[in-house]
Amino acid sequence: MKRIGIMLSAALLLSGAAAHAADLNWNSSPGNIYSATPASDWSGFYAGVNAGYGWGSTTSEPTGGGPEIDNNSDGFQFGGQVGYNMDMGGFLVGAEADLQWANIGYSEDIPGGSVSESNIDVYGTIRGRAGMTFGAVMPYVTGGFAAGRGTTSITNASNVVTSQSANHVGWTVGAGLEAKASDNITVKAEYLYTDLGAQTYSGLPGGDIDVTQNFSVVRAGLNYKF
Repeated sequence: MKRIGIMLSAALLLSGAAAHAADLNWNSSPGNIYSATPASDWSGFYAGVNAGYGWGSTTSEPTGGGPEIDNNSDGFQFGGQVGYNMDMGGFLVGAEADLQWANIGYSEDIPGGSVSESNIDVYGTIRGRAGMTFGAVMPYVTGGFAAGRGTTSITNASNVVTSQSANHVGWTVGAGLEAKASDNITVKAEYLYTDLGAQTYSGLPGGDIDVTQNFSVVRAGLNYKF
């Protein structure tokens, strides 16, 4: 009987201690202290569309040497992008490729009643991205390889057009801000500076010329995360 009494007394003491701990909100469950799932996970593949405005400069000079002529260029662009993000818990790295249709260029009158035009018709980039994630918002920097196709033409006084196209290769760098509208949809604003370097356009009236294309772009985009 003594043993039974001692056991009953111990059980009552333990149950009372447990109830007192509950009243003090003591809870050893790790679920209320730490969660292995980030509040906003950016990892995964995505694809989207964008549109924006570009401005810059186009430099022309005769192939082999001669006076340089600088012209201000501008125009619109639109296209699409695909990429992959790796969210490492507050820091993000990734890669993105995009292709843009554009009309960034200039037009000017030249002596004799002719008109000279030079444009970037299409360009694309392959870039790395790195950013800091703050829940549903991510500022980032980006940079990498760029390539594009340009057209230079001369329209004479008789409205006869001589046009040549060439491929440009260069680099790009920029920064942006992306934010989640939902678990799968993000919106972004981005700035890129692109240097497509010089390329020779042959067979134009007056001789071959070297054309250098440099431009900045501001654009807005929409992505869907898979």
